[in-house]
Amino acid sequence: MLDRRCKTIEEALDGIEDGASIMVSGFGEAGRPNYLIKCLIDKGVKDITLISNNAGAGFEGLAMWFRHLMVKKLICSFPRGAMSEDMKIWIRDHGLEIEVNPQGTLAERIRAAGCGIPAFYTPTAYGTALAEGKETRVFDGVGHVMETALHADYAFVKAHKADRFGNLTYMNLARNFSPLMAMAAKTTVVETDEIVELGDLNPNEIVTPGVCVDRLVLSRPVADNEWGVAA
Repeated sequence: MLDRRCKTIEEALDGIEDGASIMVSGFGEAGRPNYLIKCLIDKGVKDITLISNNAGAGFEGLAMWFRHLMVKKLICSFPRGAMSEDMKIWIRDHGLEIEVNPQGTLAERIRAAGCGIPAFYTPTAYGTALAEGKETRVFDGVGHVMETALHADYAFVKAHKADRFGNLTYMNLARNFSPLMAMAAKTTVVETDEIVELGDLNPNEIVTPGVCVDRLVLSRPVADNEWGVAA
């Protein structure tokens, strides 16, 4: 279907069930799809495998998936930060699993999935605890670790502008992981600030082509009192 626009947020989130693996774009607050994050809380989905650069912070945004005990496993590059003590509690008392990847490795694993590359070698983390149990090889005298592609059932992506075909542009640093995640998931759900007419986007500025996008929904601000868990 060439028109990726969804009439409702329910349509955009249709089919997401307990146990789903979900990639969520964002680098801190930049490029974070808050509306999709909030609406999945309302849907009541649990046991998520979350793939994201970080786990969020405070009492809004991605952090609220953890505060609502929605996440079973977190795959990221920076899991603690401002929620360091909370993370300890969720690991100890609620069985949260965490898999840490170097940031470049995380990005490349996602990119590999989108490009159909099953695995690759990187010198990053060779000889460290992060390489334990993984295949290693030496190339030109340098040790490398084999990392596998990282797929997901869904990707939640934040765009700046989209047309109805799903072609996307991003705003500055909000681009971050979005193009990679849009390619790596079975279903890509996009929250966008604006949906424009076909032809309004400069082809040279389109970063993610519509072939990588399945569903589009307009963004809206989420108020502090909508997240459901008080600070």
